[in-house]
Formats: sequence, structure tokens, C-alpha cells
Amino acid sequence: MKRFRLLAAVAAAGMLAAACGGGDTTTDPTETEGSEPMASETQGNADWPEQIVFGFVPSREAEELQDDIQPFIDVLEEALGIDVEGFVASEYAGLVEAMGSGQADLGAFGPTGYVLAEQRFEIEPLIQSIRFGAATFHGQFFTNDPSVCDEDPVPGAFESEGSLVGPTDTLALQVGWTSDGEAEVLDDGTEVEPGLACSVSDLAEAMRGRTMAFGSETSTSGFIFPALKLENLGLDWENDIDANFTGGHDQSVTAVYNGDADFGVSFDDARRNIREEFPDVGSKVIVIDITPEVPNDVVAVRSDLPDDLKEAIYSAVEDFLATDEGQAIFDEIYGWTDIRRAEDAEFDIVREAIEKVGATE
Repeated sequence: MKRFRLLAAVAAAGMLAAACGGGDTTTDPTETEGSEPMASETQGNADWPEQIVFGFVPSREAEELQDDIQPFIDVLEEALGIDVEGFVASEYAGLVEAMGSGQADLGAFGPTGYVLAEQRFEIEPLIQSIRFGAATFHGQFFTNDPSVCDEDPVPGAFESEGSLVGPTDTLALQVGWTSDGEAEVLDDGTEVEPGLACSVSDLAEAMRGRTMAFGSETSTSGFIFPALKLENLGLDWENDIDANFTGGHDQSVTAVYNGDADFGVSFDDARRNIREEFPDVGSKVIVIDITPEVPNDVVAVRSDLPDDLKEAIYSAVEDFLATDEGQAIFDEIYGWTDIRRAEDAEFDIVREAIEKVGATE
């Protein structure tokens, strides 16, 4: 049953992929008012395609993300000297199918999305994201019920070893704090309450029989790694809890904030995504544990693209991230602060987790 649902979520997106090349969620960069392409040694190579399509999965509302990616698409088009089209798929599975059908040439994937796509199609990882010096992240468990805590919740976060530490400028940029370690104040002067955390000695028993908000079944930190951790603790996520799939990280945090679920999971620290609407989310949604480390998201490309085009794409992204505009845009899109070369072998831990949870044949 587990295997069928997850594979179906990917396979059933074929109809969505057919819409990726047009419609309201796509933008034709050739219609953008811009400038003449920048000079480049690799620009206009004869074996390059006339156009490439770059797909994104939504980190929030698709229309808003489409607006945010367009400046980057324009820069990439100018750097490469060929047409670049950007589109936002409605879900992970849509991007997987678009890559497999040739309707997208490269795409920004979460870890599980990349692994599932690579198992079916000829793609390879090109770019791995870096956030505040780290190429890995965690899934985080959270609750609205402080009674499950061993002690009163405190401002802080969990390190990779599972120890609870005070707020700093590096641990997943916790809600309520800036990257400089200062208390965060919104543009309208509203103070964001610091994110609270606590230890729970028996996570499985605390959750048993209660409601749990997962993200989507193709989400690494929103389902795969948390479900595997629960199973390793002796908790059957299908039968021992009331599991609900909200469709995304923000939605899971919101469900716990509103009391629609007792517990939830997301990437760390997804509470930040709703802090403008709910500045007290850090005190109402309490982080209680984390998953093992997960490799950050990647940009994957079709393997049959020319090697020098792959290199030019990487260099264009790297150069853009080195500018103030690039840093601002990538922070807004996916929270990237840097990039490095992606290595397929680093995703073996994701492959193993998917298999253990029952998401592959």
C-alpha cells in the first residue's frame, strides 16, 4: 500500500507534464524586455539547443514563485546566449514527468524527487544548494502540546547529534532570529517570537494515537525520513497514528499552529515561512526532535545535454549568486546562500530511506 501510493503520485503526473510547456504557470523569456546577450566564449555553440526549459517545484504559491524566478531566468538566458524558459510545476511529480518526457531540460529537485526521477530517467545532478555553509539539513518534528516535553520549552534548536542548543546564527536560521543572531523584527515593526524547542524522551509514545501532519509523500523531510525514524522507534505511521498529508511544509506547520494536528514534520525551520502571518508561530509550534541529516536539494539536468552547456549553466548560477541581486533572489526562492558541485553518491542515503519506507518497487 505504501509503495503504490508514492509511485502513483509520481506516475500519475503525466497529464500535468503535458501542460508544462504552456499555460498560466509558464513564462516565455523571449518575450521579456531585456538586453543583448552577454559575450561568452561558450555562447552559441553549434551543438547547443536553441532553447532550454528550467523547471521549479513550488516552495509557496506558484504564481508568486513564477514572478520571483523570472529575473534569474533572464540572467541565465543572457549568460548562455540561448532562449531559457522557466516554469513552476504544481508538484514534485510534475517536474519529474517533465524531465522524463523531454519537456524540461533541468530542474530544481528536493532529494526524494531527484532520486525518484533518476531511477526512471537519464538525468544527473549538477548543482547542490548550500545554506549557511551546510550542504545538508534535517526534517524536524514539532507539536502544539508542551506537555509532551521533558522540561519547559526554551529558545533553541537541535544539532545533528540530537542535542538541544541555544539559538545561534547557523542552526537552520531558526524562526525569531536573523543570520546575525539578532532578534528578528518584521518591516512593520512586529517582533517575531523566538522559536522554542524541547526534548521528548519517548517520541513514539508521545505521538501514539494522535494526529500527525506530514507534507507530501514525495517529500524527504516532510515524510520519508520522519516516517523511517518513527518506524525505527517502533511506531507504525500508518496504524499507530492518525496521519494526514497536508501537501507542503507550510501547510503542516499551519495545521499544528491552528490545532488541526497535534504533531507535524517539515524541513528545519519551516516555521519561518509563516512568521509574517503568524509572528508567534515560534512559541506555539515547538520543535521536539529532528531526523538524521539529509542532502540538500539539487538542480538536475538531462544527461544528454552537451557537457560544455552543463558547465556554462553551473558557472552562470555561481556567478549570479555572487551578486547582491542573485543572493536576494535565491534566498527568496529556496533559501540558497551558495552552491557546490552535486555528487550522485551522496543521495544513496535517500535511496535507502525510500526503499525502507516502501516507496520503490
